[in-house]
Amino acid sequence: MKLNAFSISLNVADIHASQAFYQKLGFEVFHGDLDQGWLILKNGDTIIGLFQGMLEQNTLTFNPGWDQSGQNVDPFTDVREIQSQLQKAGIEIVNPADPASEGPASFMVVDPDGNPILIDQHR
Repeated sequence: MKLNAFSISLNVADIHASQAFYQKLGFEVFHGDLDQGWLILKNGDTIIGLFQGMLEQNTLTFNPGWDQSGQNVDPFTDVREIQSQLQKAGIEIVNPADPASEGPASFMVVDPDGNPILIDQHR
């Protein structure tokens, strides 16, 4: 199972203040829409997502099918296959992806300490 690109998605109170702070740490805007309340910032291979009003808490995020630069990787493990493998391993799935669907889909799991993990496939 390959989870591919990794980032931390932060629930921020003020996206402008957060953007300014992380830019001082050397992060640059990589993707996003400030008007919609979300930005993806990058420093080398490190990715941070800033989300205002979209997440309940900070979330670990994996993007099957993408590398750390948002480029397609092939082959990759489809999100529905990852979901199936985790279910078989006894992990509870939150907001499961439709196993009969194709293309973009997502689901979440929660680690033993309550940290949400989003598996979010965009292709």
